[in-house]
Amino acid sequence: MSSELAQPVIDTHVIVRDGDKILFSQRSGYGRNRWHMPSGKLDRGEELTTGAARELAEETGLEVDPKNLRLVQVVHHHQDAEMDRLGFFFEATEWTGEVVNKEPAKCLALQWFTVHELPDDVIEYPKAGLLGYLNDSGPLVEHNWQ
Repeated sequence: MSSELAQPVIDTHVIVRDGDKILFSQRSGYGRNRWHMPSGKLDRGEELTTGAARELAEETGLEVDPKNLRLVQVVHHHQDAEMDRLGFFFEATEWTGEVVNKEPAKCLALQWFTVHELPDDVIEYPKAGLLGYLNDSGPLVEHNWQ
């Protein structure tokens, strides 16, 4: 254990939910060909819900009022010896706009999957948050620490 203060990267993830369907993004860079929910890093000085709404719009074209995002899961993820991450997972059930791949350099596809047939190849860190939410296993997942 170190006396150095933690400096985790703060991520926002948005679980866009339409009934039993969830919107997934297929990555083209990091995690190539694997799936996750719309997400991104929080900017310095930005509120969590504002950052989550911004990332969702930047990636998918969907607009959500930050007040309509519901925090459903937190993941404390140990990425490697140099970096830890705090991921805040929000549920969005109300939005405006149509799904459009607004970042084709980072995203190969946007696709809806049912909660009963999730994609096989979800990146582990967002998968931990998604399963914590779907399984209602409590508000916090500590991932990849052991």
